Formats: sequence, C-alpha cells, structure tokens
Amino acid sequence: MTAIVKHERGPEPPQTYAGYLFPGLGHLLVGEWVHGIGMMSVTSLVAVAVFHARNTIDIGLHAAIATIAVLVMVPLLWYRAHRRVFPKQLTEEEYHSNRNLFLRQITRHRSGMIGFYGISLLLLAMALTPFIAPFDPDLIDAGPGTLAPGWWQHLSLIIGFSDTPATHGWFEYLLGTDERGRDVLSRLLYGARISLLIGFFAVSLAASIGTVVGATAGYLGGWVDRALMWFVDLLLAMPRLILLLAVVGIIDLGGAKRLFLIIGVLGLTGWMGVSRIVRSQVLSLKQQDFIQAARALGYSQSRIVIRHLIPNAMAPVIVFCSLAIGSTMLAEAGLSFLGLGVQPPTSTWGVMVNAGRPTLRDAPWISLFPGIAIVIAVMSFNLLGDGLRDALDPKQRT
Repeated sequence: MTAIVKHERGPEPPQTYAGYLFPGLGHLLVGEWVHGIGMMSVTSLVAVAVFHARNTIDIGLHAAIATIAVLVMVPLLWYRAHRRVFPKQLTEEEYHSNRNLFLRQITRHRSGMIGFYGISLLLLAMALTPFIAPFDPDLIDAGPGTLAPGWWQHLSLIIGFSDTPATHGWFEYLLGTDERGRDVLSRLLYGARISLLIGFFAVSLAASIGTVVGATAGYLGGWVDRALMWFVDLLLAMPRLILLLAVVGIIDLGGAKRLFLIIGVLGLTGWMGVSRIVRSQVLSLKQQDFIQAARALGYSQSRIVIRHLIPNAMAPVIVFCSLAIGSTMLAEAGLSFLGLGVQPPTSTWGVMVNAGRPTLRDAPWISLFPGIAIVIAVMSFNLLGDGLRDALDPKQRT
C-alpha cells in the first residue's frame, strides 16, 4: 500500500479557519500575506460584482459571461480557503510528481504570485465588467465634462492644493469623467477587454508561428535550418515599431477589421524570438535517447516533432509568452497613443491615454489612470514570467 505524505506544514493553526468567513483572511493571519491579500482582493471584487449585479447596464452574452465568472469564482475561493485548513493528503508518488513540485515552487515564489494575483484581478475585472461598470463606456454626459473624482476633490481640499469646494461625494465618479463627460472607470474596465485580448491573441499567434518555424529548423537542420534562421535574422534586423507604423498606416481599415489587423501585425512581428528558443531546445532534445528510440520504432518525422519534441520544448515558450504579453500590450498602447491603433470611440488604454493628452494639465486623471493600469498589467505579466521561469527550472527546485 502506498504511503500517505502529510502536508509539510504540519498541524494547521486555528487562525486558518477565518478563511471560511472571508477567503484569504486565514492565509493573511498565518503570515502568508501575498496569498492572503491576493485572495481577499479577488473576493472583494466578486462581492462588489454580486452587490451591483442588479444594476447591470449590459445584458446578453457579456452578462452571461459575468454570471458564469461569479458562479465559478465563489466556490473556488471557498475551496482554496478550505484547503488551507485541511490540506490535501498526497501519496509519496504524487508528492514528488513534476506537477506538485511545480505547484509548490510557484506558490512559494512571492513575486511570481504577486503577478499571478494581479493578472487574476485584471481578468476577473474584465469578465465582471457588466456588473461593476457604473455607466455605458460611450455614454456622453454621464457627468459634467472633466469632472475630478470625488475623493480627488476632497483630498485636494484637505491637503490645501485647491480651495474649491467639492461638488460631489467621496465615491461618486470614482475615476472622474473625460472632456465629453464619459465615465473614466467604465471606459477603463471596457478598455481592458480589448487591450488584454489584443495581448493574448497576438502572443498566441506569435507563439504558434515561432514554435512551428523553430521546431522545423531545429529538427530538419541543414539548408532548411540555415534558410529559416536567415529569414529570422532578416526580420530581427528590422525595427519593429517602424514596421508596425508602416503597415498600420498603409492599410487603412476601420471597425473590427482594424482590431484584427493590429492583432495580426503584432503577432506576425513578434514570433522570431520564440522560433530561436524552440530551435535551441529542439537541437538539444533530438539527441536524447527517447527521440532515437522513436526513430528506431519507425515513427514519422511529423509525429516525432508534434508528439515528442514540441511538448518537451514548451517550458521556455510559456515563460516567453508571459513576458511577451506585457510588451505586446505596450506596443498596442503606443500605436493607439499615436492614433494608429484602435480608433475612438472604442476605448482601449492607449486610446484613453491619448484622449487625455490635450487636458493633461487641467484633468490629469483622464490619462493617469489608464497609464497606471498599463503599468500594473505589464508588471504583473513580467513578475509571473519570472516566477514561471524559476518554477520550471529543475536547478531552482529544492
């Protein structure tokens, strides 16, 4: 009979039971502040969405997605709180499996988990936008034009930066309004959908192309390898930003077609690094005994590449993708800031930063908050990438 390995923390302290009252509180009380604050932030966001669900301004598919997100997150949060009180018992084989080694390593990586919870909050806010956005993002005159957030007005008055009396409460128009009276918070939440989706789809496209090219070059070698790597070097020699500006500026499309154009251009100009990573991995892996055994069994080259080489070369690709999403979002924000990205009135974070540029002195909140959102998103993906890199590296495991 296989031996059972107890959870390595030993008996769980009684403070962990507080997680049943508020998921994350139990982690926080026993000193796991990253998991505690992260889970409590996620729980708070779900609670706000549930409280404001009756005031939703959106119906149909978006509201259905938000409802599914709530129904999934509520039991998941309480399950994580329960597992902190009663950790799952593992067999000796399960405890030392690659999956559990990876999970233990990544959950102990503080900066990686900070990035994970940051990304979780962004994705959850994106899914719950219909429940938490107070206004339609394109609604003109949702409030007075260039209206400062309520807390901004009150704090300016208290500190002495302004002697103008506050016109509304602390939590009214939480992020203020833009020059057309549109609510900045609503536009920020709806803009997150487009900014994040552009990052995900563009990087997915780049990773797919780079993996195919790198695996083909590394496995076949010879003139195929030299030709493909020459083409990769040629593309790397071209400045990406200039190439992006040229393509987007020449091909003038509007509406949803422009969104697909931006995703395609960002994906087609970002795969070269992935191809080099996969090629180096394949060059090393194809000399291993399991690949030689597959050849001896008569497996086709396509089966060896797809079933054996690519899965074993994906660890560095996953790390690369987590880091590339942030840089892709920055590239999209730069295009939108220059007026070559997604066109108004559709809101993305880059569009919002550009829209607040003329009133930056008088109404800095219009550009400030989308800029902060971009910084948080990029930093979260970079921190998660660092955590994945360390967790997937066997030399880092203890």
